[in-house]
Amino acid sequence: MRRGSERLSPSIAEQRKHVKALLRLHGEVEREVYLDLENSGLIFPEALDAMFEAYRSCGHPSITHKPGWRGYDVILEAEENLRKLINVDGGDIVFTHSGTEANNLAIIGLAKAKPSRKKIVYSAIEHLSVKFPAESLQELGFKVEEIPVNEEGFVNLDKFSDLIDKDTLLVSIAAVNHEIGTIQDLKAVIEIVKDKDPEIIVHTDACDALGRIRLDFSKLEVDMASFSSHKVYGPRGAGALYKREGIELKPILHGQLSSQTLWPGVENVPALAGFAKALEILERNFDAYREKMRKLRDMLIEGATSSLDGVFLNGPKGDKRAPDNVNLSFLRCEGEALTVELSLRGVYVSSGSACTSRILEPSHVLISIGRPYEIAHGSILMKTSPMHDEEDIRYAVEQIIEAVNRIRSLAPREVK
Repeated sequence: MRRGSERLSPSIAEQRKHVKALLRLHGEVEREVYLDLENSGLIFPEALDAMFEAYRSCGHPSITHKPGWRGYDVILEAEENLRKLINVDGGDIVFTHSGTEANNLAIIGLAKAKPSRKKIVYSAIEHLSVKFPAESLQELGFKVEEIPVNEEGFVNLDKFSDLIDKDTLLVSIAAVNHEIGTIQDLKAVIEIVKDKDPEIIVHTDACDALGRIRLDFSKLEVDMASFSSHKVYGPRGAGALYKREGIELKPILHGQLSSQTLWPGVENVPALAGFAKALEILERNFDAYREKMRKLRDMLIEGATSSLDGVFLNGPKGDKRAPDNVNLSFLRCEGEALTVELSLRGVYVSSGSACTSRILEPSHVLISIGRPYEIAHGSILMKTSPMHDEEDIRYAVEQIIEAVNRIRSLAPREVK
C-alpha cells in the first residue's frame, strides 16, 4: 500500500490545480521583463553552457579518476575567479550551496569555535540569514544587539561604537543592503571595531556587493564575507564564504567530506562551473556592466516617480546606492497586489525579499529606516542587470504606471 502517496497526494494535487489555474490566468503578454533578481536571478548564457558541460564531463571531485579531477578543477577555477574579483590571495574559500548557508556557517561556526565571547552585533537591516542564525544562538547564552540605521539605511557609527565591548565576538554588516541598496562604509566600521579590540571578528554579507561595487580585500581588512552565485548571474545552488587566515570555524553540518573540511557532502560541481563562468564574465566587464545597470536603474526610478504621485524611493540616491537596486513604495497601492498585477502584464518584481513576502508582513528593512506601515506595505523591489536593455525598462515603466493607476482606481475613496 502506498501510504505516503495516498496521504500527500490530495493536498499536493489541490495545490497544483490552483497553481495551474493561476498560470492560465496569465495568458500571453507583449513582453516579459524579469526584475526580481533579489530572489532568483537571471543567468548568463555562457554560465548555463558551463553547467551543461560539467554535467556531461565531471565526476565526484574527491575521486581520483579523470572525471573526478575535472570536477576538482572546476572547484579550483571557481575559487580562482572569486579571488580575482575580491582581490585576495590568502585565507580560505569555502563553497556552500547558497549565501544563506555561507552566512550560517560564518555566524554559528564562529560561535561554536569561540564560545568564550557571547555577544553578536549586526545592523537592523541585515538579511534574515544573518539575523535569524544570530538570534538562534540566544538559546546558548549569546546576546544579540542590533545597530540602528538612519532613513537611508546607513548604520549609526556612534551608537555602533557604544555597542562594542570586551564580550563582543562578531560584528556583521552587509556591504550592500539587499533590499534598499545602501552601500555601507565598511572601512569605517572595521576601523571602529579593530581600534576597540582587534580580536573581534568582522563579517560582511557581500552577496549584493559582488559585481556591483569594487571589493578589494587586500586593503579592506574584513575577516569573513559571504557570496551567492545567483546574485552574480550564475546558477542557484552555489555560494561561498571567504575567511581570513587564522579565523577558526567549527562545522555546523556533519557528514562525509569531499574536497572541503567545513562543508560536508559532494560539492555542486555544475553550479560551481556556472558560478566560475559568471565571475569571469563580471570581472572582465565590471565597469561597463556597472554603468549600464546604473543607467537603467535611474531610468526606472525616474520613469515611475515622474509619472505618478505618492511614490517614494526607499534607500539612498546616486552613488550611495547599489547600481542595480530600485525599491519604490506607492501610496494607496498594496505591494503584493501590485506584484500580481504586474505579473499578469509580464513584468516580474517582488514585494520585498522572498524571506518575508509570502507572510505579507512589512519588510523589517523598511520599518527599520522609519517607513510607516502604509508606505512599507506599498513597496516593490526591482533590480536591473547587464542582460536588460532600455526597451525592457520602458515597457516596465509603462506597465507600472498602468498597474498602479488601476489598483488605485479600485481602492475605496476616503470619506472626508
